[in-house]
Amino acid sequence: MTSDVNANTAKDNDPHANDAAPYGGGDPYADYRADDLPFTGLVDLADRRLGAGVVAANDDFPERFGHKGKIMDGWETRRRRGTDAAHPFPASEDHDWALVRLGAPGIIRGIVVDTAHFRGNYPQRVSVQATSVDGSPSPSDLLADDVKWEEIVPPTPVRGHAANGFGITGGRRYTHVRLCQHPDGGVARLRVHGEVVPDPAWPAALGTIDLIAVLNGGTYEDASDRFYSSPTQIILPGTSRKMDEGWENRRRRVRDTNDWVRFRMVAQGAVRAVEIDTACLKGNAAGWIALQGRNGETGEWFEIIPRTKLQPDTLHRFPLHAQAVVTHVRLDAFPDGGVARMRLHGTLTDRGTAELAARYEESSV
Repeated sequence: MTSDVNANTAKDNDPHANDAAPYGGGDPYADYRADDLPFTGLVDLADRRLGAGVVAANDDFPERFGHKGKIMDGWETRRRRGTDAAHPFPASEDHDWALVRLGAPGIIRGIVVDTAHFRGNYPQRVSVQATSVDGSPSPSDLLADDVKWEEIVPPTPVRGHAANGFGITGGRRYTHVRLCQHPDGGVARLRVHGEVVPDPAWPAALGTIDLIAVLNGGTYEDASDRFYSSPTQIILPGTSRKMDEGWENRRRRVRDTNDWVRFRMVAQGAVRAVEIDTACLKGNAAGWIALQGRNGETGEWFEIIPRTKLQPDTLHRFPLHAQAVVTHVRLDAFPDGGVARMRLHGTLTDRGTAELAARYEESSV
């Protein structure tokens, strides 16, 4: 027992305990380390496709492949040094940082700091802070003394060439995060999974909005198939530019069954028109679709669009004869096939407006 304790203590004190094996050729992901993280099915609030971006960093070296060294597909900083030859290592408080604007402000449920391919040059520890500053703040605005940053991930050791996950508790709404590397190193990707909470003033100003869009707080709840991609891609902004930017399922071989995906809107809304886009899906688009809706978690499902044939690589528009008041919708594909995007155009009801306002206020405290 004593030897085991000593071994564990030695491992904890070993700064190289989380190194990955040196790359030996072959499949570069063969020894990639990942965990089963429960929050990764949620929207990535830091997805570039939602408008997220790095607004500032203390070190973005190197920029290109050249005299500074090889560019990495991620963020790698210089090796930090001490003050003089007698003290060559950096001080314990030294660290690098990057400010990230979330594409969709919301409640953070989990963070992934991915160090893929950073085997011996990953940070020894990372930490993450978050804040809420609405509008379009500049880096100097975010770094001002009056901005309150909350530490949501304390300095924690991470593994090299691995997806390092951190579950987040609490229900506050954030607009920006700050990723810190202690003392330096490289991070391939940062993913910030959570629930979008839009400012209710924006949909109120617009009137008609896409009630199911990620940026407006829509989310997918469940689906029959996630083989090729997440159904979240159906409600991303913009148009698919290539086939894998939509939702495609496997070829269905069991007769009298079909694929489906269920979405929840941010709050109750009245849908007046629907768009179903099969952009870039030419030989694998859904043959037919149908759309159902329900009002409330236990409401009865009712038909919004009956079973309708789709064309490949085509935008289909369906004006509704009567508005559909719903909180959830279910899109069915018969028997299988892909859908690139779906839009539900309408307005929040009075009840939906009050629900969104209450959630916004509760998460902004």
